[in-house]
Amino acid sequence: MYFLTGWPRRLMCPLKSEEKPFHIQPDSHRVFFAVLSQTQISIWYSRPSVLIVSYKESAKAASQFGSYQQAEWRPDSTMIAVATANGYILLFDVLAAGEDKYLYEPVYPKGSPRVKVTHGYKEEQCAPALSVELKKVMDLQAPITSLQSMQEDLVVATADGLLHLIHWDTVTNGRKDINVCTVPFSVDLQSSRAGPSLDFKDVHIRDMEYCVTLDGFAVVFDDGRVGFITPISSRFSAEQLRGVWAQDVIDGTCVAVNNKYRLMAFGCASGSVLVYTIDAATGSMQLSHKLELTAKHYPDTWNKTGAVKLIRWSPDCSVTMVTWECGGLSLWSVFGAHLICTLGEDFAYRSDGTKKDPIKISSMSWGAEGYHLWVISSDVSQPLESESENKATTQQSDILQFQFIKSALTANPCMSNQEQVLLQGEDRLYLTCGDTAQAQSTTTSSANSDHQASKERNTLPNTISISQGLSTLLGHRHWHVVQIHSTYLDSNWPIRFAAIDTLGQCVAVAGRFGFAHYSFLTRKWKLFGNITQEQNMVVTGGLVWWNDFIVIACYNLIDQQEELRLYLRSSNLDNAFANITKLYSETLLINVFRDMVILFRADCSICLYSIERKQDSTNPTASIELLQEVSMSRYIPHPALVVSVTLTSVRTETGITLKAPQQACAAESIMLNLAGQLIMMQRDRSGPQVREKETTANQKKLLPFCAPVVLAQCVENVWTTCRANKNKRHLLEALWLACGEAGMKVWLPLFPRDNRKPHSFLSRRIMLPFHINIYPLAVLFEDALVLGATNETVLYDGLPWAGVAGAGEPLEALFPFCTVERTSQIYLHHILRQLLVRNLGEQALLLAQSCAGLPYFPHVLELMVHVVLEEEATSREPIPDPLLPTVAKFITEFPLFLQTIVHCARKTEYALWNYLFAAVGNPKDLFEECLMAQDLETAASYLIILQNMEVPAVSRQHATLLFNTALEQGKWDLCRHMIRFLKAIGSGETGTPPTTPTTQEPNSTGGFEFFRHRSISFSQSAESLAAWKFSLQKTLSMPSGPSAKRWSKESECAENMYIDMMLWRHARRLLEEVRLKDLGCFSAQLGFELIGWLCKERTRAARVDDFVMALKRLHEDFLWPFPVIPASSINSPFRNSRYRTAVGGRLLKSQSADSLINNEMDTSASNTPRSHSWLDSLNSASREMDTASSHGAHTQEAFLSPLLNKGDDCSIGSATDLTETSSMVDGDWTMVDENFSTLSLTQSELEHISMELANKGPHKSQVQLRYLLHIFTEAGCPEWCVIIGILMREASVISQVVSCLQSAEVPVDTVLNIKNGLMAVDVWASTDCLGYKPFLNLIRPQLQKLVEVTQEQVQPEAFQPTSTAKLVEPVCPWPEDSRGGPASLNTSVQSEEGSGASRLEEEIPGEEQEEQPLEEGTFDCTLS
Repeated sequence: MYFLTGWPRRLMCPLKSEEKPFHIQPDSHRVFFAVLSQTQISIWYSRPSVLIVSYKESAKAASQFGSYQQAEWRPDSTMIAVATANGYILLFDVLAAGEDKYLYEPVYPKGSPRVKVTHGYKEEQCAPALSVELKKVMDLQAPITSLQSMQEDLVVATADGLLHLIHWDTVTNGRKDINVCTVPFSVDLQSSRAGPSLDFKDVHIRDMEYCVTLDGFAVVFDDGRVGFITPISSRFSAEQLRGVWAQDVIDGTCVAVNNKYRLMAFGCASGSVLVYTIDAATGSMQLSHKLELTAKHYPDTWNKTGAVKLIRWSPDCSVTMVTWECGGLSLWSVFGAHLICTLGEDFAYRSDGTKKDPIKISSMSWGAEGYHLWVISSDVSQPLESESENKATTQQSDILQFQFIKSALTANPCMSNQEQVLLQGEDRLYLTCGDTAQAQSTTTSSANSDHQASKERNTLPNTISISQGLSTLLGHRHWHVVQIHSTYLDSNWPIRFAAIDTLGQCVAVAGRFGFAHYSFLTRKWKLFGNITQEQNMVVTGGLVWWNDFIVIACYNLIDQQEELRLYLRSSNLDNAFANITKLYSETLLINVFRDMVILFRADCSICLYSIERKQDSTNPTASIELLQEVSMSRYIPHPALVVSVTLTSVRTETGITLKAPQQACAAESIMLNLAGQLIMMQRDRSGPQVREKETTANQKKLLPFCAPVVLAQCVENVWTTCRANKNKRHLLEALWLACGEAGMKVWLPLFPRDNRKPHSFLSRRIMLPFHINIYPLAVLFEDALVLGATNETVLYDGLPWAGVAGAGEPLEALFPFCTVERTSQIYLHHILRQLLVRNLGEQALLLAQSCAGLPYFPHVLELMVHVVLEEEATSREPIPDPLLPTVAKFITEFPLFLQTIVHCARKTEYALWNYLFAAVGNPKDLFEECLMAQDLETAASYLIILQNMEVPAVSRQHATLLFNTALEQGKWDLCRHMIRFLKAIGSGETGTPPTTPTTQEPNSTGGFEFFRHRSISFSQSAESLAAWKFSLQKTLSMPSGPSAKRWSKESECAENMYIDMMLWRHARRLLEEVRLKDLGCFSAQLGFELIGWLCKERTRAARVDDFVMALKRLHEDFLWPFPVIPASSINSPFRNSRYRTAVGGRLLKSQSADSLINNEMDTSASNTPRSHSWLDSLNSASREMDTASSHGAHTQEAFLSPLLNKGDDCSIGSATDLTETSSMVDGDWTMVDENFSTLSLTQSELEHISMELANKGPHKSQVQLRYLLHIFTEAGCPEWCVIIGILMREASVISQVVSCLQSAEVPVDTVLNIKNGLMAVDVWASTDCLGYKPFLNLIRPQLQKLVEVTQEQVQPEAFQPTSTAKLVEPVCPWPEDSRGGPASLNTSVQSEEGSGASRLEEEIPGEEQEEQPLEEGTFDCTLS
């Protein structure tokens, strides 16, 4: 509504004077301000705010008249009446010095277009030169208590109980005196209750003010009683006056009247303001509402303000400013919504917490259009003593000017855009627009579109039927500030009306004359080119946008004619392009609805016009046609009482069904805000005219309107929309009302569900009140949001004396800097609750379901539960019909039920939980529902509830359930939280599970750190084969810190053992179900010691029974393709073993010193098994290149060429150069040397190469498989090593496993299991997967060795290094193999032909291990 901005300005008086000003009084137009001091009257101008003239009384006259006390202007601003202490009235004439004489004149630069072209043009931007002359002195012979101007008379109240009526032109009429004691007073104006009811012996009027629309005086008597005096006929005489009084008020101090709303605000000694209205039926005074500070918001000052000193209504009557004897300012809206108070927060306290003294005000007055509040403070800060005396006398006459910005709805309540907040200041506009310039080409998809997408696009729609969307209206908290064009402002200040178009792309303003408009697309103002046209037009009824036309109700000064004009936005601003319609009465209000314009005129009639767009020429035009006139003079006592007029599609009983949404587009009723009463007039469908067919599109004869019906009281603003959306009919067809301190009201339609016939006893609409925490300025209908603004303050501590209390504080230290922030609030939960209270759950469900797509709908449900819970659970008295069970049942209709309840509980204090869960259900049952619904995060929240409400055993039981489920679903973050939670339960509980011995020791030696120090360590001893000590110190993705030490430092804790048992159980399940990928993630994410556990499970869970099934599952798990054989391989040279692989020093290998893998190989071809093709070498080389390139080390080039027999006639050509530039990180060859173009490969050979590459899985899967291979090798699980070797088709892995299996320590059943498994894979491959046959043929010698081992029953002593071991991979350590101190085998992984190179070095540079070449038939082993 009204908002403070910036710091107050201080107006310095240029004249030296010892007297301090104490009273300020504006003229009727608030252009001139009379300022009184003891013997001096000064007249100030509003813009610029300067002193024009000052009149000082002579010492002799001053002693005769006494000091000045009050002043009052004549309505035409030509005279001022001043009351003095000795009972004199001084009448001053205010005379203009001359037509062309000005005190201050602007100086324009050369060539400026703004020159004087019309008579009187320059007056508006210059301060006129005035003179003040004393005209007449009147002696009333009694102290004067109040002055009031009433049309052509001046009413003066004196302390002897008389009312003096003095004509301003005292020559023609004398004066009349009326004794207040003779005026009959009663509680109302009905004759039956007439008769004096006040004792008037010693009573006189202390304060009074004339109300034009009530035609009477609101008065305050010196004994504190308040009343209202009105003439019962046109004559103002003692015989014709009647009075009513308020029976309950005995401490009245002052009064101010609101002419627009017919309200009388009486200040009281208690500090509150009582606002009364006159009952239209009985004439009695009825209390409307109170304005008072509450202990809730102002606990320190609410009862220490003292008596109310002054009340001032704003010029538009929409707000009132109140000040008290003890100081401070407070602003309320017309019906009691509290907006600003300077007795709290930054206004009252400094940044260091010390309290400021509130500013004490002796007089105040609103400036033009309410942009300023002129204040004379009774304790204006005295200057510092060090300052000169001259400056001291100058500073004593300070006037403070508080600056305000206000909502455009206060002066121009039009409907062209009701979804954007538009605030207007003295020289600028504040809008809530998004960036229209960038987003004008795109639109939001629909009214109920995805708001998240809207936020990203930040778009504006280009059709009227689409809402603005959350992006534009809620995108950020900053305002779009538009500076009003200075050229227009200079001659037309103040701005009176402002309006924004439907799309939020253009804004128009109207000042004293003419108007101007601004486009956000071009960021330019458009003014009248002909200044004469601008200065000859006064906007009277406001302005409004219709599509791209500006519709204006104005008065033509030259023709002296009321007109309705339409200007096209895109054309030049000139009357030649305007559509002008003559009107016969002054227009007070204007509004639009679809293609109709509604006017409210000074003769209390309403006119409806239709607008039609015509595309005749290059510039489109519009035609206006009168449709209907409706006289309202029977219902409206005074035209100034009409606050707003709106044409809507809202109606009551007629045709509210789900079948006819198209009727919602028609203009069905007129909404009239008459002094706060919302009056509705519907079209009359009961008469014979209904029988005529209404289907004609251009129906000329419109239906008449019924008699008006009052819908609501105390209405400040009305919002409705002409859009239609069948999915959100509740919100779009509702009527939204702002009702001051009563909050908001919505007149909601009630629809029968599923097109059923509605109950006859149910109304079709219902009025629901609800409170919000912001002042509403706009309503987003589909989004169920209210937009508003609020004052924020910023303390300024930059001054050296800002923290020092004392008289020398400047304004910047006395007052904080004020800013205006955008706010918004959800209201949907209030409406749903009101519907549930009234047993309209079905309607509430319909409404909620239509809004379930809103991004903040879960928050709406939470708010509803929270508000009801707080009210009922903290109530001191028992509630006969609690609402919480109904709300809980309502929320169960939505899938968000479980989250809503637990979020609400977590945000509520523990003491209310029992009440909450008594209504919504047992938290244990809700927890189990979450588990059934797989909503683990919500279940975790319920655990915290259970921990506080149940015994520890129950918490542990449910936490275990959740932990196991989280493990199963791979929710690792949740698992980590659950581990901490279970530990916390255990630490605070006495009965933990019994301690069981663990196989892990904190000080275990040997280590394995994934992708870091990859030394494979094992120890051998003949004394004991049972105890293995492994410790997985750090794994992939496991953070270091306290959690990483859990396995080593806290393993003796019984609670940890309990958790470990669950982890072991889960790992066993994963391994039994052949979910190796999940097992690897589980180990890496939770820091699970996989190697040590596998050692224990070597003969149990880690044993593989079905090799074929396991192989298939690995293919599926790691997205590894099954190998295939191309059709051309039947004639392939590979089958005849005609090619040999030449490998050796030319083979690409890593030269880095930290390589674990020794790639130096024998170069003789005899060392290569004859059953291998050269393609295996190619695979090996490519893998080595993967490793090397990921190291980042420099490499040698590998030259791959086939060895040809002499008789071969096929040639592959020269060697292929694969350079380091090849990107092998992801396993694909993206760049090959240009020599590749010289190759001549046959199609079958290329097919083999591409097939081998295609048969490899993703790079990530390769890394994971090698990691798992390393883990199983360390843990001594040969079955899994064999399966992974088969999957990756690496013969070296099989060879190493077979070499290990020849040891006597290996159980025979393990060897048999591997042999049988390999044979089963061979049988399966022969029938189902022929692609594996080449590889199985390759490892057939290894299978033969296994057969021999099982037949010979090798003894344990036979474990010796032999010449048959061509290669040693990481040897499988068995539990039986070693015990004792650290021992290591630094094994260089190599392949007989290079095909089995391990890629454990992948992606981790920086290891420092020496390459140790091994002679064939030997390996390095340290025994202890």
